[in-house]
Amino acid sequence: METSLPVAERPRRPEWMKVRAPSADGRYFDVKKLIHGASLNTVCEEARCPNIAECWGKGTATFQILGDTCTRACRYCYVHSGKPEREPDPLEPLRLAQAAAQMGLHHVVVTSVDRDDVPDRGAGHFAATIRALKAKLPACSVEVLTPDFLGVEEQALATVIGARPEVFNHNIETVRRLHRRMRGSKASYEGALWLLQRAKEIADYPVLTKSGIIVGLGETNDEVVETMRDLRAHGVDVVTIGQYLQPSSKHAEIDRWVHPDEFRWLREQGEALGFGSVFAGPLVRSSYRADEQKHAADTGRGAVAY
Repeated sequence: METSLPVAERPRRPEWMKVRAPSADGRYFDVKKLIHGASLNTVCEEARCPNIAECWGKGTATFQILGDTCTRACRYCYVHSGKPEREPDPLEPLRLAQAAAQMGLHHVVVTSVDRDDVPDRGAGHFAATIRALKAKLPACSVEVLTPDFLGVEEQALATVIGARPEVFNHNIETVRRLHRRMRGSKASYEGALWLLQRAKEIADYPVLTKSGIIVGLGETNDEVVETMRDLRAHGVDVVTIGQYLQPSSKHAEIDRWVHPDEFRWLREQGEALGFGSVFAGPLVRSSYRADEQKHAADTGRGAVAY
């Protein structure tokens, strides 16, 4: 039986985890108004991303399609879980593409909730969104961060990759030992690796594959390196590593605060393994400065300075 740490024993948030609040400077409120006006969701808001002030202030955001209700309930994630009340909105891809054009984006990141209730798990909606973006913004690169498409993986991958996103991202999230405990019985560590490898195998163009790891859930740094090794063995080009932040008292507790020096060490280990881009730092999230991550992988720069 799990027990919670007494409040006095819980690790306190260190100074390096402090983030600035939104201000009137930059484009933060313009982005917020545009997104809400178009009835779009962003993972920035849904997952309480700590970088929302920075990213929206620069006029960027990560779009979340297929609604705001996830059919999974991972122990670290703040996105609302339950039974979705609505079918996917067929006009959402067009609204999203229009918003991206108004924001002047050159690299668009699209993610989603899990939709185990939809026959194709949302793959067709991803493809429609990619096509809408490419029609509206021909010079724009598109990055998708997908769920695992449980039960229809091969067909779903063919659908999504068929729309030709430049970056295919599926987050492995945590190390092998903690995977089932944190993600539940539907998710699979080996399945995540297979999905990433298979995406590259079926693509008839040089798609970049990418995955993210959360630290602070009870793993060791050596286990993180082992997970990076597994990702590289399955052809993954880009990896991100960031600190877990407990969204509420109902979620998994923070096991440790990983020091910036440890993140630098992990970044060095990732570079040594041969990733095209390694982005590791306390506030790093999978889509944080995603355009820079892609550029680093495309140009062979390796690690992105954090």
